Amino acid sequence: MIRLLQRDLRLAIRAGGGFGLGLAFFLIIAVLVPFGVGPDSATLRLIAPGILWVGALLACLLSLDRIFQLDFEDGSLDLLATAPIPLEGVVVAKAAAHWITTGLPLTLAAPVLGVMLNLSPAGYVWLVSSLALGTPALSMIGAFGAALTVGLKRGGLLLSLLVLPLYVPTLIFGAECVRRGAGGLATATPLLLLSGITLATLALLPFAAAAALRINLR
Repeated sequence: MIRLLQRDLRLAIRAGGGFGLGLAFFLIIAVLVPFGVGPDSATLRLIAPGILWVGALLACLLSLDRIFQLDFEDGSLDLLATAPIPLEGVVVAKAAAHWITTGLPLTLAAPVLGVMLNLSPAGYVWLVSSLALGTPALSMIGAFGAALTVGLKRGGLLLSLLVLPLYVPTLIFGAECVRRGAGGLATATPLLLLSGITLATLALLPFAAAAALRINLR
């Protein structure tokens, strides 16, 4: 699993379509929103938690179709399916590689973009905390969706339609955590719910994704 993780990280860095593309998209959203809603600082402070979370979510979508598709096209996925490592382990390794190259850079860049959206100073720690807890769930859900659509030509749009409804609970509780933290309110409830969602996806979806891969590889 470690070697597979290292391989996927090297491929993502060489291809240049991992964290660079996601960060660029995240930056574009943060830049365009003030032009769309106006420069009023109170308005930007009010919508900043939701906009930052929506931007991170959409940025994660950009590279989901590459989680399994490239390996499927060159035959590597068939070899991985017959390797001694369980297919569930393959799913976890690829989801981890996606998070390291996409979710982690977005989490680290979010405070900088929060400044552009006039996020309240009290909300920065909760922004980073919620993204650190929620983005692993986005990567695992994305890996499940990628497993369902592997082998389909032009399946990127279908993949987005499949995973976006599954992303909604993570988006709701992540944005609510930042909103409450920025307003000086208690954040324990949304933070615990966000942690529960992430733990549930990490516990259940590797098996579901592996089952979908076995079906598609028959």
